[in-house]
Amino acid sequence: MTTIIFGILALLMVLVLLGVHVAVALAVVSALGVYWMIGSADVALSILGTTAYEALRKDIFIIIPLFVLMGDFVSRSGAARDLYGLCNRGFRRLPGCLGVATVMGNAVFAAITGVSIASAATFSRIAYPEMIALGYSRPYALGTIAGSACLGMLIPPSILMIVWAVLTEQSIGALFIAGLLPGLLLATLFGLYCALRAIWRPQDAPRGTEAPRAPGDLSREIIGGGTILVLIGIVIGGIWGGVLTPTEAAGFGAAGAFVLGLLRGMRVREVLEAVYNAGRTTAPIMILLITASMYSRFLAMAGATQVINGLLLSISDSTAVIVLIIFLIWLVLGMFIDSTSIILLTVPIFAPVANTLGLDPLAFAIFGVLVIEAGLLTPPFGILVFTVKAAVPDPTVRLGEIFRGAVPFWLLILFVAVLAILWPPLSTWLPQTYL
Repeated sequence: MTTIIFGILALLMVLVLLGVHVAVALAVVSALGVYWMIGSADVALSILGTTAYEALRKDIFIIIPLFVLMGDFVSRSGAARDLYGLCNRGFRRLPGCLGVATVMGNAVFAAITGVSIASAATFSRIAYPEMIALGYSRPYALGTIAGSACLGMLIPPSILMIVWAVLTEQSIGALFIAGLLPGLLLATLFGLYCALRAIWRPQDAPRGTEAPRAPGDLSREIIGGGTILVLIGIVIGGIWGGVLTPTEAAGFGAAGAFVLGLLRGMRVREVLEAVYNAGRTTAPIMILLITASMYSRFLAMAGATQVINGLLLSISDSTAVIVLIIFLIWLVLGMFIDSTSIILLTVPIFAPVANTLGLDPLAFAIFGVLVIEAGLLTPPFGILVFTVKAAVPDPTVRLGEIFRGAVPFWLLILFVAVLAILWPPLSTWLPQTYL
């Protein structure tokens, strides 16, 4: 039994590393695994089909497209540019003010989009030209944009947290609130790094520089940035206060962003493009979640989690050693596979192990999201780095510059991840107090 289980899991990793789409790989190994156990192809397909149908029936899946749609409406409305301008004004007296403004703008924008790639693409077009025009070094500017975009997967609402909650049957609202303090801490550390580097290496971020603003810019920025804060209040405050479920909060947020877009001059064509883009973004995630449900069913039927749990405990009875092994596995996978796929492949296995070790589920989830999110900046895959490279309006930018500039942010992400697992109240205090 154990040999077959590890053979199936090895086949899964081989397919993924060979470039087979993760959804296809999950479906194939799930079908093979269940067929091996049942001995009947018809019964195996029936079980997997029922699993897929039950997964689709969960109303929880509507949250993902609604949050993506909300972020797309806000981005197209131009409110993100106003938000950045407002942050720029607020931090103009600090060293590296544009770097700090980029971090804080990303932190607020993250509470709208829930997708790091969207934040990276948006601020690559908004912040990079302004930073370069005022003499900031390219590695500093590019690293700040790529690194701070990671906040999109930690500060709620987060697509990764939704996927994690679906796989582990945890409360989405609790996970959202659990990510708030670690997300704010990480944003603060990012901002401090930007300011301290500007002091240590003033050639990277010249002092006393601020982009010129037209007289009417301030009122527009206050309206645009203020509207984003109102949307955040509806989404996060509604969940936090128990007034709205996550699904209802996503609906209100998407509707509010739609109204904002119309008021800011968004046309019918742009509305349709936003809807189509939300579909293009969420459809692959939905397919992955369906096949991940099939994969989880196979793991449960085969008793794979118990086998792997026993294997890890046989290596060491130390919780620290087992967590370190999980940490290293996530870091290695992050070099080659995107964050959502890593969660789908590993969380059905590692979450039960964490429960056996007595780790708090919320703290372990935040730890996992942070470590996996660090993979977005890890070569050779580093999807955020490639996103910034594609989005910046400068064809001379090299990938090496972005990776080099993002290293300090990568280290800070891992630092907060370790802190989250060593000190669980960082993640658990807010949910336990207010939910």
